[in-house]
Amino acid sequence: MRKSSFGHRPPRGKPQDRPTGWRGGSGGPGGRRAAEKTVAEPMRIAKAMARAGLCSRREAERWIADGRVSVNGQVLKTPAVEIKPRDRVLVDGQPLPVAEPVQLWRYNKPKGLVTTHSDPQGRPTVFDSLPPGLPRVISVGRLDFNTEGLILLTNDGELARHLELPATGWLRRYRVRAKGRVTQEDLERLREGVEIEGVRYGPVEASVDTAQGANMWLTVGIREGKNREVRKVLSHLGLDVNRLIRISFGPFQLLDLAPGQVDVVKRRVLADQIGPELAARFGLVDKSEDKPKRPPKRKYKRGAE
Repeated sequence: MRKSSFGHRPPRGKPQDRPTGWRGGSGGPGGRRAAEKTVAEPMRIAKAMARAGLCSRREAERWIADGRVSVNGQVLKTPAVEIKPRDRVLVDGQPLPVAEPVQLWRYNKPKGLVTTHSDPQGRPTVFDSLPPGLPRVISVGRLDFNTEGLILLTNDGELARHLELPATGWLRRYRVRAKGRVTQEDLERLREGVEIEGVRYGPVEASVDTAQGANMWLTVGIREGKNREVRKVLSHLGLDVNRLIRISFGPFQLLDLAPGQVDVVKRRVLADQIGPELAARFGLVDKSEDKPKRPPKRKYKRGAE
C-alpha cells in the first residue's frame, strides 16, 4: 500500500487506495477534525480545496469532474460552485481539512525521485521521502527524475500556483555539468530566446564557469520552466547534460541545505518577497502590526513641573 503523498499524510487517491490510517466520521484527512466553518468566507470550491493544501486549482477541477467532491450531500459536476462557511464539503467522503496558516519550505531534492504524488512506474517520489513531521504539502513546480536541488514546498495550493507562474518573473538558476564545448558567445545568443522543434523558449541567461576534461560547468537561468527546458536548450547547442542542480528559485536559494533536508522559510521573509498585497491575501501580515502604535504615556513624578 502506498504511502501518503502529503508529507506522510493520507494520499490523494480514491477511497479504495486509502491506507488504514485514513479515518472516517468527523476526522478529516490525516485524522484532523473538521472545523464548524468549512471556509472563512465564500469562495469557489476549487480555490477552497487549494487553500486547504489538498491540491492545485487545476487538480481540484479534475477531482470534481471525477465525482470525488460533494457539497451538502450533492456530488459536484462543475467547479463553478461557490461554497459558504457553513457548507459541508466532502472530498473522497472526508471533510475538507481546515486551511492552516500559509507556510513555505525549502527542500533539497536528491537525484532519483519524481516530483509527483504517485508514479505509475512505482518510482520513489519526493513526497514519500520527506522528513517526518511535515504537514500536508505540495510542490511549487517540479524537477525531473534526474535533476537535483531546490524545490519549494507549501501547504497552500493557491500560493504554489502563484509562485510557479512565469508571470512572477522569478529567475530559476541552475548549475549544469555537460559534455561538450560551447563559447560564451554561443550562450549569449540564448538571451533572445530560441525555438526548438516548434517550441519557443524564452530568454536564457547562461555563462561558462569552468572546463574539466570532456565536461563543462555552466550556470543557467530561466524564467519559464518548461518541461526539460535546460536540457533541451543546451542539447540544441550540442551539449549533453549529465548533471543538473537547481540552486535558486527567485529570491530563495539552496545554499548549504543537505540533500533530502527541509528548512522552513520564515513567514515574514515570505511576506517581504511576495509583496504587501499578496502577503495580505495569504494572511502573512498581522493586521495589528499595521496599526500605528500610540506613543508611551509620559510619567510625571510628584513635584515635577
